[in-house]
Amino acid sequence: MKGGGAVLGHGMLYLVPTPIGNLEDMTYRATRILGEVDLILAEDTRQTRKLLSHYGIHTPMRSMHEHNEEKRTAELLATLHDGGQCALVSDAGTPLVSDPGERLVIACIHAGVPVVPLPGANAAVTALVASGFGGGPFHFHGFLPRKKKDQKETLDRLRRIQAPIIFYESPYRLTSTIEQLAETWANREAVVARELTKHYEEFHRGPLEELARIGRENGWRGECCLIVAGASDEELEEDQTSLWWKGMSVIQHVNAYEAMGWDRKAALKQCAADRKMSKNDVYAIYHGLE
Repeated sequence: MKGGGAVLGHGMLYLVPTPIGNLEDMTYRATRILGEVDLILAEDTRQTRKLLSHYGIHTPMRSMHEHNEEKRTAELLATLHDGGQCALVSDAGTPLVSDPGERLVIACIHAGVPVVPLPGANAAVTALVASGFGGGPFHFHGFLPRKKKDQKETLDRLRRIQAPIIFYESPYRLTSTIEQLAETWANREAVVARELTKHYEEFHRGPLEELARIGRENGWRGECCLIVAGASDEELEEDQTSLWWKGMSVIQHVNAYEAMGWDRKAALKQCAADRKMSKNDVYAIYHGLE
């Protein structure tokens, strides 16, 4: 037997987490699997080579990232069908958590190739458990869209969640993201976890406006994870009593979003979210099907 119950001679895809900073955060099982498989699929082979070298692993590698995932998936299925054993890793952390690999996993599932996930390092969970917000439900979002319009639409959808919300963000954009959150949400408590598991690991805790000030004065360096407290009951009540669209019909509500520059599809979706209605019902009302 091999890995998580795989039978030798049968194709198998392993999803292997890698350290998010400290190279000691590899499990015995993960290092064994990486040494036993026929091929390692790496987001950046240069980054993964440092890890393999540290553990004396000499398994062949091929790149698989967002730009070649579709092509690489088609090539790999033949290998897996012929009994090849492959491991997918990302640059750091658990594969498919804001990282490539979704196409390959779905293709393997549809083709009947077993997919074996290994537990291991993950920046979001590592940050959460030390944030002071852990111990209950949470919402992982990952990276926000780059375009301001798309970012605003996303934050409008997330603002009513009553659980801590976890974001990944570049240190170069983190301050502007925090400023936008402070401007469009309430001045909620938040945590910036920086350089997790590394020598300079640190946590900055405080209201969003305070974290924005720290960012403006000092900037942010290294890998960052942002956790923001969920909406309070008071916020939700205030939202309900100050809804700008109160008194509008569904059609007027959708048209108002379009006048702000939203496309029709996004306007219908946001109207449904605002009114806590199904998208189908809003679509039917807007197009006169009811």
